[in-house]
Amino acid sequence: MLDSIYIGMSGLTAHSKGLQTISNNVANLNTPGFKTTTPRFSDLYYGQQFFGQGPDSARVATAGSGVEYDYAALNFKQGEIRRSDGQLDLAIEGPGFLALLEDGKVRYARTGQFIIDDDGKVREKGSKLQLTTLGPDGTLQPITIDKLRSSAPKPTSSVKIDGSLLSMGSAGSGGTNPPTTAETFSIPNVELYDGSGAKIVATIKLTRDTVSPPIGTNGARWQVVLLDKDSKTLGQGEIRMIGRTPEPGADRITVTLTSANGVASRLDLDFSSIQYLSGNTNNSGLKVSKIDGYGAGTMSALRVDDKGALVVDYSNGQKEELGTVAMADFADPQRLVQLGDGVFDASQLPPPIFVGSKQGAGTLSSGVIEASNVDLSTEFGRLILIQRGFQASSQVISTANEMIMQLFQMKSGQG
Repeated sequence: MLDSIYIGMSGLTAHSKGLQTISNNVANLNTPGFKTTTPRFSDLYYGQQFFGQGPDSARVATAGSGVEYDYAALNFKQGEIRRSDGQLDLAIEGPGFLALLEDGKVRYARTGQFIIDDDGKVREKGSKLQLTTLGPDGTLQPITIDKLRSSAPKPTSSVKIDGSLLSMGSAGSGGTNPPTTAETFSIPNVELYDGSGAKIVATIKLTRDTVSPPIGTNGARWQVVLLDKDSKTLGQGEIRMIGRTPEPGADRITVTLTSANGVASRLDLDFSSIQYLSGNTNNSGLKVSKIDGYGAGTMSALRVDDKGALVVDYSNGQKEELGTVAMADFADPQRLVQLGDGVFDASQLPPPIFVGSKQGAGTLSSGVIEASNVDLSTEFGRLILIQRGFQASSQVISTANEMIMQLFQMKSGQG
């Protein structure tokens, strides 16, 4: 009967631990990335007793010593993917894990809210673990953006103009007869950048040259002037039209822009795609079809694109790709060890192969968080079973205690 009390006590202890597991699951109902654990129990067994003589007459009696709380299995069922406000809130739809660094050790997490720390490194807001990308050789590289907080300017080097010059002259000779009045066409509000990154709002002005000697019977000279907002000439040159189209080799001009601090940059104005048509209006159909260059920019966003790459966006419209965010996949995630804060340790396992998004470990998304996978109906069902187990073990102890008391009473002659 004393054994019965010890066995009942083992039941109380095991079911108390089971209750602790369920309590922890329920308490983390709203913890991002939390994975529930399933209570497990195993019986305690301490041997066999043999009675009788010889193998034919042997009788075996087995004896058990109660129950113990066994290894609690992690449940890696996918949690709900929920939208969030953070650009670097990351979550995985699939079996993979984010690979994070902590003092040279690799840790793993299903989701996280990442921020740019004071030292320029991208860390998880709660655990402070560093986010990593895949290096060229497949190794993990911590992310540092200290040198990427700004984007250097690029001076404008090329402007391509398309469209039509509409003649006011007669339509004879393909619409290229000399007009009776000067023809002038402008393209206003062209944004250029000089060598120091300063923006220049310029106007490109084209005027048909009626003074210089003509070019054959079907050609025309056009004077091109580049003006700033104060009508100051930044550069000028000449292009030539043969019939309706520009003369090859004479269809562009080169201008040198000099910034306020003396930095010079070369600018090509390309008119090779324009045409000359007859008409009765002074409205030109010219437009800038392609232009390069940009000013200095500051970091406006840090995000993960649809390919799983970490990208810095700048205020000048440029972007810098920092590499693919590293993910890991485990054949048996049950062997991972929970460390808290949604972080897992795999130091006892062979190193996994690190991959990017959509390469076998799931799809990585930004601006989202994986919610806890706690199912309250399941947890309350387990709670009822554990409560019954605890009550039954308690009843066994009470019954064994009553029987022992009856024995004491019989010994003392009271029963």
